Amino acid sequence: MSAAIGFAPDGSDAWLVFNTLPGSYNDESIIEFLEDLHKHLNRDKVTLIWDGLPSHRSKKMKTWIASQRSWLVVERLPAYGHDLNPVELIWGNLKSSELANLCPDTIEEASSYANHGLNRIGTDTNLCFAFLRHCGRKL
Repeated sequence: MSAAIGFAPDGSDAWLVFNTLPGSYNDESIIEFLEDLHKHLNRDKVTLIWDGLPSHRSKKMKTWIASQRSWLVVERLPAYGHDLNPVELIWGNLKSSELANLCPDTIEEASSYANHGLNRIGTDTNLCFAFLRHCGRKL
């Protein structure tokens, strides 16, 4: 799963964009996610707050980010700064709600529950802003 929580610069709206794919994410799939995010946001400028995942720091990713400076600004969280990342609260909320005590028979069933929960979170503007406030961040 990959997710981005977004906030309108004027504080009028918040949303969640997410993607799931089989296997694990790498720099190529994250680049594809970011390109899709840019299209989803009508090619608006984006400030991305990022943790230190190795795929976020790869040579390929650094080169790609440098080529996207017209619309993309990347701010890195400090090492072990997961408590400063609103996206981490999304995972916690999902795990304590839709995925709590879930024993699916298939990965598809687990994915369906996760997608339902992510849709719930993404359509709750107040919850998205609560995640931002909980991390001690503001627009």
